Amino acid sequence: MNGFAVISAFAISWLSLAWLLRRGRSLPMDHPNERSLHATPTPRIGGLGVMAGVGAASLWLADEALFPVMLAAFALAALSLLDDLRGLPVALRFLAHFVAAAACLLALGLSGWALVGATLAVVWVTNLFNFMDGSDGLAGGMAAIGFGALALAAMLGDAPGLAVFCAAIAAAALAFLRFNFPPARVFMGDAGSIPLGFLAATLGILGAMQGVWPWLFPLLVFSPFIVDASVTLGRRALRGEKIWRAHRSHYYQRVVLLGASHRQLAVAAYALMLAMAALAFAQLVFPQHRVWLLILSAAPYIVIFTAIDFRWYRSRNEL
Repeated sequence: MNGFAVISAFAISWLSLAWLLRRGRSLPMDHPNERSLHATPTPRIGGLGVMAGVGAASLWLADEALFPVMLAAFALAALSLLDDLRGLPVALRFLAHFVAAAACLLALGLSGWALVGATLAVVWVTNLFNFMDGSDGLAGGMAAIGFGALALAAMLGDAPGLAVFCAAIAAAALAFLRFNFPPARVFMGDAGSIPLGFLAATLGILGAMQGVWPWLFPLLVFSPFIVDASVTLGRRALRGEKIWRAHRSHYYQRVVLLGASHRQLAVAAYALMLAMAALAFAQLVFPQHRVWLLILSAAPYIVIFTAIDFRWYRSRNEL
């Protein structure tokens, strides 16, 4: 039955997207603008396929711990779909993120300052994942690798329900990637990126609460999008910019603007994600070396960001 849930997630996601894409121009489109990286109008309904796959798996997997996570994720998916179709005020979206996160974490048993801190963390990660959904194959591939790593860790940690649910999310993201890998035929949209970011955060917290992994494990696994988006938003805030507005100053965006293809960026991001996942598993096996492994995990970001900044500012000065 558990294997059937994972297969269902993949199949429903694939079939849903294949059917939706046959509707052609009747779909909501993401049109190119000065803040985007794509050149042609592209449907932004990929999240519907991903969440349809996750929903199919949820029918088999809902339990006392996972049910509030699933319920909150689907509520955010519905609200985000409305945002994709009609556009919603930023304040309303953020309020919904806070309410969903707080309600879910309260149902999981958190209270007091732990509830406050975890709610802020969930809202932060939810939006960081959304910010990284801006290049072909990026968000889908990172979801497949990230949730796949959580599934393996949960299986090794004797948490079969959590393992299968994470594997189902990875399978649904993998099916989406069939249509999103460069050149993308469909984008994820907020209906996919918002609930996936929420699931990454809440399932990471749930696994830590259940003793399946230390809290640092999911942070390392998903660090490629957490670090890029956090550093970028921090720098924009220091410059006095409105961080919620669309822009093209993420490091992954600058890589494309400097001349790399979407395919090259996606493959490089997958390699970085796999490397961080390997270091996260190394911390499970060698907890006595956790400090050194943390230092080792920080080194690639320092090198990569420094190299991108150097090339970026040199290219600006050459104009």
